[in-house]
Amino acid sequence: MKPIHSDILQFRGSHYDFGLMQGRLLKESVTLENRRKQWKSKRPRFVVDAAEAQAAFNAYAPKIWEELKGLEDSLELPIDEVLRDFGGYRIDAPPSGCSIVSGDDFLVRNYDFHPQTYEGRFCLFQPEEGAAVIGPSQRILGRTDGMNEHGLVMGYNFMHRKNPGDGFVCYMIGRIILETCATIEEAAALVKDIPHRGSFSYVVTDRSGETKVMEATPREVMVREAAACTNHFEIQQHENRNYLKDSYERLAVIEANPDDASEAYRAYRLFNDTERGLFSKLYKSWAGTIHTAVYLPTEQEVWFALGGDQEPTVFNFGEWLKGIPVTIDAIHGELDTAIGLAHTDRLYT
Repeated sequence: MKPIHSDILQFRGSHYDFGLMQGRLLKESVTLENRRKQWKSKRPRFVVDAAEAQAAFNAYAPKIWEELKGLEDSLELPIDEVLRDFGGYRIDAPPSGCSIVSGDDFLVRNYDFHPQTYEGRFCLFQPEEGAAVIGPSQRILGRTDGMNEHGLVMGYNFMHRKNPGDGFVCYMIGRIILETCATIEEAAALVKDIPHRGSFSYVVTDRSGETKVMEATPREVMVREAAACTNHFEIQQHENRNYLKDSYERLAVIEANPDDASEAYRAYRLFNDTERGLFSKLYKSWAGTIHTAVYLPTEQEVWFALGGDQEPTVFNFGEWLKGIPVTIDAIHGELDTAIGLAHTDRLYT
C-alpha cells in the first residue's frame, strides 16, 4: 500500500498573489522537479505560443492569466515553460477513467488516473474577482472537480484523444466553469462556446437539483440530462472509443443500485468501497481511483477521501466563505499500488 496525502491550500486575495504563493511553494518541490525532468524524455508535440494562449485566457478567464503571471514571477521561469507545465491550453491530457452520479442535492465522483500525475493539492480559493471555489487541483492551476460559492458543482470524464483541437484542456475548462459560472445553464453556454483541446464529458449540477452532461469535443458540444456518467458519450456515439467495456460496466453498477445512488452517503459508499465495482485499482492502466469526492451544494459541504474503504474528510465550505479557516493541513489515505506520486517521489532520473 502506498501512503498518499493532499496538502490543503487556503487563499483569499488576487489571482496574481495566489500565483506568487503557489510558485513559492513549488519552487523547491519534488512536483516541479518531476515536471521539468519529464520533458527531457517526453518532448511536447509543439511549443505553446504565449500570445495565442494569452488571447485565449483573456477571452474566457483573464484573471487566471494573472495567476499564471504570478507563477512566472515567483518561479523565475520563462512564460513558455509555465504555460507548458501549468497553462492548460493546447497541452494533451492523458487518458483516464472516472465515474459520476448525482442526486437531488449532491454529486459523487471517483477520480481515476495514474498516481504519477497526482500532485496532492486540495484548494480553497476566494478571489477578489470571480467565484470562490473548493476542490482538488490538477496541473496546479486546473481543477479535477469542485464546487463554487453559488453551489455549482463540476466534474469531468475522459472520452478520447482523437483529432485534438486548438483549445483548453479538461482541467482548465473545469476551473473556468467554476470561477465564472453560477448555474448549470451558464456552464452549458460556456462549454458550448469555449475551444476544446480534447473530448470529455463535463457533468454539472447546482442547487436546483438538475444535472446536465455536456458531451464536448473540438467539433461539437451536445447537452443531455442524466444522473450518471462514465467514459462514453450517449449522444455523440460516433465519437466514442472502440473499447468501452469497462465504462459500460461501471455505468451498469450505478444503474443496478438505484437506492444507493440516490442518497449522498450511500452513493459515497458505493463509489469508495473497493468491492462494489466502481472503485478501480487499475493504476498502471491510468485508470485507478485516487480520490472520491462528494459535493453538497445546498449544505455547502464537501466530503473527500484518498484511496478506498475510507471515511471522508468533511469540509464546511459555507463556514470557510464566512472567514473561518479549515483547521487541518492535509488529507491522508493510501492506494493499493507501489507507483510513486508526483508530489512525494522523484519519478524521473
